[in-house]
Amino acid sequence: MSNDGAPENYSTENNGLEQTQQPKTHWVRVLVYTVILLAVGLIVWKVYQNQQQLKANNERQQSALLSRPVPVQAVAVEAEPMPIYLTAIGTVTPYMSVTVKARVSGELLPVKFTEGQNVRQGQTIMTVDPKPYQAALAQAKGTLAHDQALLKNAQAEAARYKALFDAGVVSRESMESQQASLGQYVGQIEADKAAVETAQLQLGWCSVQSPINGKIGLRLVDPGNIVTANTTNLVVINQFQPIAVDFTLPEDQLPQVLAKLGSDRKLPVDAFDHDLTIKLGTGQLLTADNQIDTTTGTAKLKAVFDNRDNKLYPNQFVNIRLVMENRLNALVVPSAAIQSGQQGTFVWVVDTDASGKNTVRMQTIKVALAQGAVTIVDSGVQPGQKIVVDGADRLRANQLVVLSTPHQHGQGGDATAANGGNAVQQGDGAAANQGGQDAGKHHKKEQQ
Repeated sequence: MSNDGAPENYSTENNGLEQTQQPKTHWVRVLVYTVILLAVGLIVWKVYQNQQQLKANNERQQSALLSRPVPVQAVAVEAEPMPIYLTAIGTVTPYMSVTVKARVSGELLPVKFTEGQNVRQGQTIMTVDPKPYQAALAQAKGTLAHDQALLKNAQAEAARYKALFDAGVVSRESMESQQASLGQYVGQIEADKAAVETAQLQLGWCSVQSPINGKIGLRLVDPGNIVTANTTNLVVINQFQPIAVDFTLPEDQLPQVLAKLGSDRKLPVDAFDHDLTIKLGTGQLLTADNQIDTTTGTAKLKAVFDNRDNKLYPNQFVNIRLVMENRLNALVVPSAAIQSGQQGTFVWVVDTDASGKNTVRMQTIKVALAQGAVTIVDSGVQPGQKIVVDGADRLRANQLVVLSTPHQHGQGGDATAANGGNAVQQGDGAAANQGGQDAGKHHKKEQQ
């Protein structure tokens, strides 16, 4: 009996022990979760506090920036005549170009020019050995003299036969035969005169002359070579004054150009270098080609320049501005001042209050035409208003600004800007020296 009851008692004791341990484990878990929640809450609160502090710092910085003037560069809106032009890329070509060739064959004698020099029309530049042609001329003249003597004898014979025929001594056939011989000699004389003129012409061609006014290039044949008539290229001469520029325009722009030409108006053409910074010359539009290039859809035009200063050179690439009209009193602003946003195209206008402080405001404008560094405005601004051209990326409405004038290009403007810069530097140096002297005096007083 005692052995049968032992297992039951053991089981009852184990169940009591387990029931006692379960409440302890539950409270431990609750405590752990509570600690974790407190830690997470502390972290979240700390992050929130840091964000609020950062936000407050940003707001203080922004308010400080708003109250701090921003340095900008501003210029005044100008009302001035503005040219309206079409742009194109052109190639400078000689107004006339001649490849000089010898018209007679022979040995080339020493040249009479310096490569690259300017030559005048009719100036002798080369000479072909004239000796063979002098001999040919002498031979032609000798033949003429021989035939002239025979003609004189034939004239005398014809006169005698005429007298004998009148006297009834000779027949008509004999007289007419002598007159026919006379006619043959007359014809031979004419042929001899033509041979003499041909020989003289060829002798004159031994002297190679410039057919135009222009600049001579590098010689293509050295003296001592045998040149062939109408075959050997001797030298190339290009005319520089005047000079031409060929350029192309799209076919949809051609009608307005032809309309201007048809009204007998002279359209000015300006040529600039490849950077559009240096103006090389001003000319006039001469004409347009009589057809459109079907492969490119462009029309070829030609302009003529005086080129007195020789800034244009053959085969030089230039930027062309074909001036179509001049708009009077156009509102002109620098292209750098034009800004774009959700409200459209605008500029920052500078206003000055009664106390002399400068603030900016956003002003929408209507752009008429943009041409390089300047833009023509139809509305939105008035002449004399100052607009910001540099420093606009840091601006907002009613922002305080400090104005400065952009440097002017050119020798005069650069010199003024340089002198102004030196004056500012000298003023700063004087202020620094004065500040150093004041600090030194204050330090001496403290020591005393």
